[in-house]
Amino acid sequence: MNRRTRHDRPASIRRRATAVAAAVSGCALVVASAAPVAAHGGGHGGGHGGGHGGGQGGSHGKGTDYVALGDSYTSGPLIPKQVDANCARSDRNYPSLVAAERKVSTFKDVSCGGATTEHMWKAQGTNPPQLNALQRGTDLVTVQIGGNDMGFGSIIATCAQLSAQDLKGNPCQRHFRTPSGADQLTLNILDTAPKVAAVLRAVHARAPHARVLVVGYPDLLPEDGSGCYPSVPFAAKDFPYLRDTGKRLNLMMRVVAKLNHAEYVDTYGPTIGHDMCKEPAVRWIEPLQPASPAAPAHPNAKGEAAMAGAVLKQLRKGHGR
Repeated sequence: MNRRTRHDRPASIRRRATAVAAAVSGCALVVASAAPVAAHGGGHGGGHGGGHGGGQGGSHGKGTDYVALGDSYTSGPLIPKQVDANCARSDRNYPSLVAAERKVSTFKDVSCGGATTEHMWKAQGTNPPQLNALQRGTDLVTVQIGGNDMGFGSIIATCAQLSAQDLKGNPCQRHFRTPSGADQLTLNILDTAPKVAAVLRAVHARAPHARVLVVGYPDLLPEDGSGCYPSVPFAAKDFPYLRDTGKRLNLMMRVVAKLNHAEYVDTYGPTIGHDMCKEPAVRWIEPLQPASPAAPAHPNAKGEAAMAGAVLKQLRKGHGR
């Protein structure tokens, strides 16, 4: 009989978790370029981005110059059609969908997979500093940044690897508990807040008349705290822990937006019920082994469309509401 012993099973689980962690780390390497060191406050330059609109008219976006800044949740890695290999940028990401719907006059999407707040000022491979895409005449800016600053990719990889230690417990949460009893991920979020604030101040300085929208991150895990191991290989009690971490990140972004004269776009609420644990036909966020073209733990095309819908809903409101 090919019966697994008590010792064989954890070894098998560890191998699976290690493989998944490697996949996530590999994806991060694909979408993150090695950025040369540069000083903050890079000069004015043109942004690389697709072109939608071209003065097609339309009452909402006519005459609007739109610039999209962000990380891989903005760029849409692996979602067809990829238009920038360096940044894993799709022409079906939410900025492209917003630009098309609003029929903007000009559109620059400089979002880039793996971007941190530093890459607002620093080149990332062939992608110039993202802030360089802004001009005094820019009318609309969307910003989605901060997830990589708090260590998003490495957190997922670490939690997947640790799950084998205690499938029914919370080994990931315990791992991120500091000697003083604080939660390291919460501290990471607090450390990220002034970095996002600095980005928003720089956006206002370069595009003083622009309407600025801070776009939050979608719902990755079940809202009810349930798990779906091994599809998403986290320990049972780490699912609600990581769900709450995502909520804290979004709360920070909402507060920072408010304090820095920007509007916050909630993409978490509209994506509840379409997380990584759902069936392929229902989910908008792909699990660590995607079934649809998308990076692991990232929005698929439906997820990008949902985020576009949230941005468009905010734009239909009055400025500043």
